[in-house]
Amino acid sequence: MPKLLIADDDNEIRELLEFDLSQSGYQVDSAKDGEEALQKALSGNYDLILLDVMMPKMNGFDVCKHIRNAKPDSVILMLTAKGTINDKTQGFNSGADDYIVKPFDIQEVLLRVRALVRRNKSTENKTSSNEILKIGDIELFPDSLETKIKEKKIKLTPTEFEILYCLMQHFNNAVTLAVLLDEVWGYNSDDDVRMLRVHVGGLRQKIEENPKIPGYLHTVTNVGYKLTPFGEDNN
Repeated sequence: MPKLLIADDDNEIRELLEFDLSQSGYQVDSAKDGEEALQKALSGNYDLILLDVMMPKMNGFDVCKHIRNAKPDSVILMLTAKGTINDKTQGFNSGADDYIVKPFDIQEVLLRVRALVRRNKSTENKTSSNEILKIGDIELFPDSLETKIKEKKIKLTPTEFEILYCLMQHFNNAVTLAVLLDEVWGYNSDDDVRMLRVHVGGLRQKIEENPKIPGYLHTVTNVGYKLTPFGEDNN
């Protein structure tokens, strides 16, 4: 049974999520403030963490950063009333895998939780195989969620790992935004294109010598992205 942590200082919302997620087959733990959320996240093993932003003692962005630094393979879904583009970008830059704005439809939450838990299990299956994927200059190590480019090892978040894994499966070919959203998150919504772009930007910061002039991860205008494993656009 997948185990979830729900961190929200709003008792009504937290209890609603606890009930609906429990009824959907999840084992649920909860926290009422940021410090409690961080303590439980670091000491426990959760398949997914639902994290509010505006919480007492420590805000969700800071909690997310601490979790991501200490346990890079954690899966984090931010659930918050702060819904501007800047807020979402800050959430993703803090290490969130997905972002839902309040007020929310509980069915949307369940959909995204299922997709992220399923993706996490898929990533675990990849890591358990210990299979190293190498194409050109790029090596991908599923067991440690790392990539190596020209002898430099780089730690990835689960979302960055899945994006790079998907692009490596289609190297030198354009992968549409819809395909990336479906393969990485398990659903395709036009509202989430911004989310994908933020994660791609973070991945470029890690793998490119100059993220503004990428040599590996290229934007294909009006289509999506393409990975050229030898650090140049072959087309």
